[in-house]
Amino acid sequence: MGKIVSNYADLVFTKQEMKKRLNPKTYNEFMDTINNGSSLNEAIAEDIARAIKEWALENEATHFTHWFQPQRNGTAEKHDAFLDYNEYGDIIETFTAKQLIQSEPDASSFPSGGIRSTFEARGYTAWDPTSPVFLRENKNSKSLIIPSIYLSWTGEALDMKTPLNRSTNTLNVYAIQLQKILGNRLAKRIKVFSGLEQEYFLIPIEKANKRLDLQICGRTIFGSSASKGQIMEDHYFGSIQPRVMEFMNHLDLELYRYGIPVKTKHNEVAPNQFELAPLYEEINLAIDHNLLTMEIMRRIGQEHNFLVLFHEKPFADVNGSGKHMNWSIGDNTGANYLEPSRSPLKNISFLMTLSAVLLGVKNHSGLLRAAISDAGNEYRLGANEAPPAILSVYLGSYLTDLLDHIEGVKTFTEKEIHYINHGLESMPRVVKDYSDRNRTSPIAFTGNKFELRALGASANGAAAAKVLNMLCAYGYKKIIERLKSKKDVKKQAYQLIKEILIETKEVRFEGNNYAKEWHKEAKKRKLFQVDTTPEAINYETKKDSIELYESLNILSKREIESRVDIKLDAFSNTKIIEIKVALELVKKEIFPAITKQIVELSTAYSQSLVAKIDSLALKKDLNIIENLYSSIQTKESYIQKYINKLDDVNNSFKLAQSLAEKGEELLLSLRKDVDEAEKRISSEFWKLPSYDELLLNF
Repeated sequence: MGKIVSNYADLVFTKQEMKKRLNPKTYNEFMDTINNGSSLNEAIAEDIARAIKEWALENEATHFTHWFQPQRNGTAEKHDAFLDYNEYGDIIETFTAKQLIQSEPDASSFPSGGIRSTFEARGYTAWDPTSPVFLRENKNSKSLIIPSIYLSWTGEALDMKTPLNRSTNTLNVYAIQLQKILGNRLAKRIKVFSGLEQEYFLIPIEKANKRLDLQICGRTIFGSSASKGQIMEDHYFGSIQPRVMEFMNHLDLELYRYGIPVKTKHNEVAPNQFELAPLYEEINLAIDHNLLTMEIMRRIGQEHNFLVLFHEKPFADVNGSGKHMNWSIGDNTGANYLEPSRSPLKNISFLMTLSAVLLGVKNHSGLLRAAISDAGNEYRLGANEAPPAILSVYLGSYLTDLLDHIEGVKTFTEKEIHYINHGLESMPRVVKDYSDRNRTSPIAFTGNKFELRALGASANGAAAAKVLNMLCAYGYKKIIERLKSKKDVKKQAYQLIKEILIETKEVRFEGNNYAKEWHKEAKKRKLFQVDTTPEAINYETKKDSIELYESLNILSKREIESRVDIKLDAFSNTKIIEIKVALELVKKEIFPAITKQIVELSTAYSQSLVAKIDSLALKKDLNIIENLYSSIQTKESYIQKYINKLDDVNNSFKLAQSLAEKGEELLLSLRKDVDEAEKRISSEFWKLPSYDELLLNF
């Protein structure tokens, strides 16, 4: 047995452990809940709690916690000991079904967007049995981690996981309904699969600790371009340096213990940037694993004296970091609805699913734009390192040609349908092995899945996954409504596919998404475009968006409006923090450095006059630096006044929009002067580690 398999998932309450510790009836019922989405029978919960407790205590766990995803970065947890009194007043270790199923954390300070008042602290976490419980190991202690959803006292979703699970359930309803219409009686439940490719930077912690902006904001507020940067592109897939490989190897082994199937690791384009990618899993678990991966990466990074950066754009003039979300849909039979095959029925299902996604993107791409939008990703989207914020779909030349052929068919005879099937039969080999990949596309079809390339590296993927599920469910629903007759479903289906391909042609784009011409072309096609993140976020409050959410039973109007407020507040707070850090750096680091340089140059200039030597060059340098000092001082004062006035803005959208436009303009203007000063100040006085220092290979 190899090193990976021997320790794989030893911190997870796996199906093997369940089978060993649960009675057969409990195990079978529990597997039905996990595999088929049936409701958990509370009668078996006590047996499950007993088995989990025995396993946890045998593995030296002392506490348990419901682990959930509030509407902020990361996860949340409150730890309770396996501790209580027995009837005689003696201390015992206990864990009941009630403790497994539900908990009540103090929820007053979690963002709720007005759903609940801060003085009402009650919120409920509820166990999500589709994601396995596991142990978290921290040096000399272990805690039992119970993946959970998080709800208000009145039942509204306060987390990221609940809407994702709702969207999967809705997608299941319409997918299975369509499969039955198409004649597939074997499909009982759909499964959505995902793999999230995670990009990140590693910065030596001794350098990062000298930069307040990296510590607080996760990015550099100031920084003159590195001399080399990524110009040579020699970091991409280059040999991994020993210090980084030690971190990666340690990380891999730790992730395997948590049952996270990480497979690939390599150097990315920017210096000190890297990527890891896992095998695909069911989407709920894939997102749980990605969040856990980021937590573990930070911890392992500290042990190896690295600061791990997930910010989408930590350094100017080099590539930022994304999180490519692969998304596919199948069912309990093992079929993948995004993979053609030799089966005519599966090929109709493939074309229907493709049509459903295209319909969803055409009519509701703004929801996906909102899902990928935040303060960090705003710096990255649209640069030549990431897809633009205009959401289009890339299908590849082979599939595009085949779909164009379908659009031109006048009558779908058996001969014509056979021709289309033959083309689809050949497609997997062609697409996977020979067709080029369009890395500029935000939504790319890659043979048997879609790849959303516009998601930010720091994001919780649940929001984007929820929308992908919704867009497909919406498309399926519209297709079902338009399949009016069950007579001759096959020919009727092909005719409908043709109609949808024509209707949605404007969202398909095979060219360079970075090109300026595409922006003009997208405008002609009337594709959704906004200039700022607040505008993108606010799209969810549009009438059509709310109607879609409510019709698909994903979120209520109240829940949507609360989430928009939370995202706008998060955007504003992030921008305000960045501006405040910039002002603090100017006062404590930049001004003292420039002052020392002015004094040194003034002294040298005075001495040159006494010595009667040419002092013109010194005078010119002195004037430039004095002017920079004056300009920075003026801008710093103006920005401080701007920040003070923000207290008077009571509308969350107007505040965010002001920061996205005016605030960002002021910060960039200040940065321009500071970065110019960095180029002219002696390293003796400039104490902030430069880009050259931060981005040197290890």
